Amino acid sequence: MPPPLVSVLLPVRDAEATLVRCLRSLAAQTLENHEVVAVDDGSTDGSGHILEQWAHTDARIRVVHTEPLGLSPALNRAAALARGPLLARMDADDVCAPHRLGAQWARLKEPPPVDILGSRVLFRGEGARNTEGMRAYTTWQNTLLEHAAIVRDLWIESPLVHPSVMMPASILSRLGGYRDFGGPEDYDLWLRGEGAGLRFAKHPECLLEWWDGGARLTRISPNYAAEALLRLKVEALERRHLPPGRPVVIWGAGPIGKSWARALRPRGHVLRAFVEVDRRKLGTTLYGAPVVSVGEAGELGPALHLAAVGQRGRREQIRAAARGMGLLDGRDLIAVA
Repeated sequence: MPPPLVSVLLPVRDAEATLVRCLRSLAAQTLENHEVVAVDDGSTDGSGHILEQWAHTDARIRVVHTEPLGLSPALNRAAALARGPLLARMDADDVCAPHRLGAQWARLKEPPPVDILGSRVLFRGEGARNTEGMRAYTTWQNTLLEHAAIVRDLWIESPLVHPSVMMPASILSRLGGYRDFGGPEDYDLWLRGEGAGLRFAKHPECLLEWWDGGARLTRISPNYAAEALLRLKVEALERRHLPPGRPVVIWGAGPIGKSWARALRPRGHVLRAFVEVDRRKLGTTLYGAPVVSVGEAGELGPALHLAAVGQRGRREQIRAAARGMGLLDGRDLIAVA
């Protein structure tokens, strides 16, 4: 059997209810020369048995059973065993379009060069509460197709749905694999990739059905809680755009702006001002910094400006105002959430 063109990294933990539909979608791939490296991460249900049954009839499926390691160690274990030059992510509750692997493999072989390639995804709810936020997130990330758009909004939220991603194995190795650090392993990888100068893109087709069940880690694990995400964003921002001594101007004195102020001040960052359009807040002081109008923002001197708003259309308004002041998006102004 020739070496696979693509290795699918499939961590599995107690996924008996959804695993078969996932494996069926992988078995139906038009790019037949692939392998599935499934790590049974300490499952206590029938997941391990299902994997062994499928591996018995399909030699492309390789199964490793481990004690409960956690997602990042399981992914690193799968990557270490992978034989393909390209790695595709997959979760045990999701479904691939039949041409997913082939379409992403072809795009990574074409110019312009891409290091990390996601795809648009189709959101599927399955018994989970509060799906509207996940639907809104899916719609937002589906709009980010090219590198410039992905990087521009990188500090808002993860711009790629992890199980939709394919990348060269050499890229994951270059980044040192997935970190097991009590935070979101995928978002961390994208932030480190941006810092390393990698190129991102997203296939314009919906190549993955992204199922949102109540037991999904993004819902139940503290690694994906708002506090963990904010901490990771702040640390990445410090590495890339916020060296010691560079003051911060926060556009928006609402909940998002306040959360950033609370995260930045204990780390020694100086808040020069908040910029607001709400006249009731102008002239007040927040976390020791004055609240000023948009017209006064251009007189604050050199600083890193953070567009810390969530209302629809407000980020673009801030970006337009900042451009009028000569602030460069991605250097002087960063959109955050």
